[in-house]
Amino acid sequence: MRQLSGLDATFLHMESPTTFGHVSGLGLYSRPSPDFDPYQTVYRRFGALAAAVEPLHQKLRGVPLGLDHPYWIVDDNFDLDYHVRHLGLAPPGDMSQLSEQVARIFGRALDRSRPLWEVYVIEGLADGRWALMTKFHHSSIDGGAGVVLLNMITDSSPDAAPDPEPSPVEPEEAPNDAVLLQRALAKLAVNPVRAMRLQLRVTQGLVDSFGIAPASQITRAARRTLRTITRRPDSDHPTAVDRVRLPLTPAPATPWNRTITAHRRFAMRSASLDTLKALKTASGGTVNDIVMAICTGALRSYLIGHGALPSSPLRAMVPVSFRTGEEEVPWTNLVSGIVADLPTNCPDPAQRVDLCHEAMGAAKRQFELIPADAIAQGAQATSPIIATAASRLASRLRWADRANLLPTNVVISNVPGPRTPVWLGGAQLENYVPLSIVTDGMGLNITVHSYLDRLDFGLIACRELVPDLEHLLDLHFTEIDALCDAYGVAR
Repeated sequence: MRQLSGLDATFLHMESPTTFGHVSGLGLYSRPSPDFDPYQTVYRRFGALAAAVEPLHQKLRGVPLGLDHPYWIVDDNFDLDYHVRHLGLAPPGDMSQLSEQVARIFGRALDRSRPLWEVYVIEGLADGRWALMTKFHHSSIDGGAGVVLLNMITDSSPDAAPDPEPSPVEPEEAPNDAVLLQRALAKLAVNPVRAMRLQLRVTQGLVDSFGIAPASQITRAARRTLRTITRRPDSDHPTAVDRVRLPLTPAPATPWNRTITAHRRFAMRSASLDTLKALKTASGGTVNDIVMAICTGALRSYLIGHGALPSSPLRAMVPVSFRTGEEEVPWTNLVSGIVADLPTNCPDPAQRVDLCHEAMGAAKRQFELIPADAIAQGAQATSPIIATAASRLASRLRWADRANLLPTNVVISNVPGPRTPVWLGGAQLENYVPLSIVTDGMGLNITVHSYLDRLDFGLIACRELVPDLEHLLDLHFTEIDALCDAYGVAR
């Protein structure tokens, strides 16, 4: 039995009838022979892993009255057949059908009475390939843990040894309500002290970062320091390079920054990693700068087409892992995020790359102002019952339609994947795209995943707020062409 961290539990508290806390990965695999059976291959692989990998065989055990974060306990009635599923596309089996099926699966909540995962083997693609869609709750894995899981699912060789027979999941004695209440009450007594210590730690970190000296001079020094760091010595105007600005104001409104429904759209496509590397070299930036600029240009074009481009830059939430690789338990969340300006108000593609580079640098310095684990520790002191009630009330009130309160417009993730080929039971992985969460006020999520010589772009959005998601995906590739023209890079 292991208790969820406060950050893990946040992805449970955030859920509502329209907002889901799960994440997914979609892999496209070759078919090594005509008689290859994808479903049996996947079934055997997850059966072999189930007893050893905690998220596969553990379910939630809530604390009475919601006084503390829940626990992971062994599911004594674990049913592999429930979790590993099989379906087929009707002819012709094109990519638009696959995307529609993925969107439907992603728009359904996981059953909290069981281990929080499902996998889907999807056959019927016209080109003979097959897809594996994994669906895990974010309370059990983050992006880093997802990489660990992908490594467990796949092999480094097409000739890997066959999977052993599934091992039975060892039962454990479930805790009773009295024990859980006793633990919860003990934590309630110390949480205020922990919260106060964390507040002092974060405040001191900010003070030290801004170079503020005696406490008696905090107000005056803070004002002077903020004025200093938000503008150049020889200018009245701040630049992204010079400022360290906490994103305390709402982001400009866009069509997808509203209340979402439970329905999703999904679109994916691959780009050449060599092309992006050539753009990186030509621009003097990084591949991540190029990715951010591609997304920026696509969003700009999309908003212009809808007559909805704000005069100020959009802002992106960019997830950042603070894993060290030495964690004893990988199945937990060790992730935070930075907020970066997207220069959607800039008409020049090459200049947008420079501005993205500056904005990411400023966002990283902003991130360094607060200790990496501070958000996780802050979530630890959150009251589960209050957090859940607040999330559901906000959803019912449709706050995102009344005012745009969030400091960001969109989530953009750039996830590094394997540099060498991987296989599953002899079937080679050809493409892989992670799918992540959309919420009220932020109904669009963009993820880019590198694998071998390509970058796979995956977009997930509220079905009603971004009805033309495929068009938005097209604009990303139009922007790649525009950048190639701007820098003289061959396609």
